[in-house]
Amino acid sequence: MDPQRPLIVAPPADAARPEPEDVPAALAPVVELLAGARVAALTGAGLSTDSGVPDYRSPGSPPRRPMTLQEFLATDAHRRHYWARNHLGWRFLRDVTPNAGHAALALLEYAGIVNGVITQNIDLLHLKAGSRNVVHLHGRFDQVVCRDCGRTFSREAHDQALSALNPGWRERHVDDVEVAPDADAALESTSDFRVAPCPRCGGTLMPDVVFFGGTTPRERVEHARSIVEEADALLVAGSSLAVMSGLRFVRQAAKAGKPVVILTRGETRGDDLATTKVEVSTTVALPYLAQALRPR
Repeated sequence: MDPQRPLIVAPPADAARPEPEDVPAALAPVVELLAGARVAALTGAGLSTDSGVPDYRSPGSPPRRPMTLQEFLATDAHRRHYWARNHLGWRFLRDVTPNAGHAALALLEYAGIVNGVITQNIDLLHLKAGSRNVVHLHGRFDQVVCRDCGRTFSREAHDQALSALNPGWRERHVDDVEVAPDADAALESTSDFRVAPCPRCGGTLMPDVVFFGGTTPRERVEHARSIVEEADALLVAGSSLAVMSGLRFVRQAAKAGKPVVILTRGETRGDDLATTKVEVSTTVALPYLAQALRPR
């Protein structure tokens, strides 16, 4: 394990907050702030954990050292290690289903209350739930892109290429691995795995996601900024705001004098900027808000 990788350590399991005993009372300040408002939604990994998607920072999650962009680009061995693990983990995200929180945000968008969803998640669950105006800040797991020619391919097609190069490899390993965040899988021995090159130019393929150490493409940031600018308030759901890619929009809203509502269980880097914060799971809070905020 490379000591240069960032070690992400989640809070202990006993740091998890219990659900409020009286959800309507706990969310009453949120309803008051957001009633009649056009709301931008910013979501993080905590929204998808109730769909079974593991994350880095939920209380009790094991320490992780995700691969950085610099590592991925540095050596063939690192790329082989990444793609071997992704070959096992990506199908989990392909098959996972949205939960009540995703569905609630889609309903709020259909009702004209949410004007867009800015998500730090790569799992596409917002799209599966029916949300339309979605900015995938960190990319999407179902695409790969060539570093050399810039062409984008589907992850399904890349899976076929990897399977052809590594017949039976998935079947030999799939029963003894742990699914990890971001379509990864916990697997140490990958030296016998073969990596598929770009079918167009023979170049280096990488997932169309933002690695740790990478930067969010400017066009995604600008799209997200416009969603916040056009909204009256910002609703943060299931994000610790630990990385600047999400925190910047909280700062944008606060600087513009717009209410910032945070719904998550645990501390966030944006707590001091929140107009109100409720320690509640998103699958409890968002369906309640979808009913409370929709016009009667």
